[in-house]
Amino acid sequence: MSHRLIMILLLVIVPGLASAAGARYQLDPVHTRVLFAIEHAGFSSALGTVSGSEGSLHFDPANWEAARLEVSIPLSRLDLGDSKWNEAALARNLLDGKRYPDARFVSTHVQPIDERHALVTGLLTLRGVTGEIVLDVTLNALKRHPMPPFRRTAGFSATTTLSRRAFGISAWPSVIGDEVQLRIEAEAVRDRGGDDADKPADQPSSGPAGTQHIHAGSTP
Repeated sequence: MSHRLIMILLLVIVPGLASAAGARYQLDPVHTRVLFAIEHAGFSSALGTVSGSEGSLHFDPANWEAARLEVSIPLSRLDLGDSKWNEAALARNLLDGKRYPDARFVSTHVQPIDERHALVTGLLTLRGVTGEIVLDVTLNALKRHPMPPFRRTAGFSATTTLSRRAFGISAWPSVIGDEVQLRIEAEAVRDRGGDDADKPADQPSSGPAGTQHIHAGSTP
């Protein structure tokens, strides 16, 4: 096969593959948060959050099966509501935050349930151990954001439950439960270069001078 024919085939096939994967979005680290709950000595469930996650999403609401997601979760942003408790959770015998500062999730399969729901299977890497988890995902909204710079935004909620022991986090079994319940709230903003159709004709391409987008944390 000639090089010219190969190039022609690539020009025809590659755009089709990119289209099948859907538009590319970037997670908004300000409005993306992982919430977790884990049993505390049988008395209560300790509640915490991890903010600041970053990653990319390829998504077409008409083709959930082609969606792809890659996320990095900064464990240094873990917050249990107390500095000493945060330090203990990130210690070497638990999350070992110094050696493994980030968790990572990469989707491997998406099973649509209906237009707004899907099961997203992927590989979670936590404390150097990689295991498969399944997220129960809901698409909350996919539309132009009402705040500057009025970018098309996708909003999702997701839940799952995992075993901490499955990821090598086995310390304090009489005090810390094994089951970790996760809830994820995420917003993803479409990459530049495809949003013009989402802006009303009378809406400027950017906000007034001095206006910052919600990523800067200046608005709710």
